[in-house]
Amino acid sequence: MKLLDRYIGTTVFRSIGIVLLVLIALDSFFRLVRELNEVGTGDYDQLEMFLYLVLTTPAQIVEFFPIAALLGAITGLGALASTSELIVMRAAGVSLVRIGGSILKAGFVLILGVMLLAEFVVPDSEQFAESRRSQLLAEQTAIKTKNGFWSRDARSFLNIRDIRPGGEIGDIYIYEFDDKHELRTTTYANKAAYEDGNWILIGLSQSEITTQGIKTSTFERAQWDSILSPALLSLLVIDPVQLSMRDLYEYYTYLNDTRQEAEVYELAFWSRMVMPMSIAVMMLLAVPFVFGPLRSVSIGQRIFVGFLVGLGFFLFNKAFNHIGIVYDLPPILSASLPPLTFFVVSIFMIRRI
Repeated sequence: MKLLDRYIGTTVFRSIGIVLLVLIALDSFFRLVRELNEVGTGDYDQLEMFLYLVLTTPAQIVEFFPIAALLGAITGLGALASTSELIVMRAAGVSLVRIGGSILKAGFVLILGVMLLAEFVVPDSEQFAESRRSQLLAEQTAIKTKNGFWSRDARSFLNIRDIRPGGEIGDIYIYEFDDKHELRTTTYANKAAYEDGNWILIGLSQSEITTQGIKTSTFERAQWDSILSPALLSLLVIDPVQLSMRDLYEYYTYLNDTRQEAEVYELAFWSRMVMPMSIAVMMLLAVPFVFGPLRSVSIGQRIFVGFLVGLGFFLFNKAFNHIGIVYDLPPILSASLPPLTFFVVSIFMIRRI
């Protein structure tokens, strides 16, 4: 039976790799067309564009892998069915559960590889790519939005409008309140640097609000005691779904500790936790596609229907995640319900074969 597991696993493994390569090639083409519009802006040239596409490819592999796992498993089993090898296996007494187990054994190696890629490669490559692209396009900053970055630190509210590569920040506004929630001090700094474990504000102007009036002072440099670390600021450069689980946990814990909205980052953390289950469910769905009602149709029709199912899972997962945030559902429920639903559907379909 080990030989059978290896044979089925190798076939499925190879098919998933081919499908994933096709999906990444198509996605890279569309991203290339989009990025060509930016070539020539600032210092962003063709070489930098190709570097950006290469560095952001690992994130695309992680995003497309569940669909690739479903289509690859369907293609691999379909190839075995077209040569009647699956019929011989079934006639020899190999159950559908056994065949599904062989698929999942091959999937375990792939799932492990994708999880390692998402945890250790995607965050750094995505952060470097987005930061470098923004810096070359804007010729100044790595990330800059209309309203900047807002955060709360104890009784202070921070507004950072300029986050630069290397941990330096600029255009900093600090609003400090007292125990009665009344504004007492406002501080503006041209920039700040993290030196020897402390923030140093440079070129700052501070206004103290008292009952006698407003007193304004200027300083060249001043130490700023804040629990906000450069590591947390660096997380802002990339999307939450592309952070590592460790960074997601640390950041949503920080937001919870400072009583800020943390649902998006906590949901991203649990989505990453259930990713292996999502991929395994997609691969398991290939069994009813080959042995079920679609067993008499062509492999092209199976792939088309499989693509629709994979797309349906992707959209259902995204939609339910947003619904969970809107209706304040537990993040673990919002992340796990879609794959659990498709798992129940796959088991139901297999039992009906």
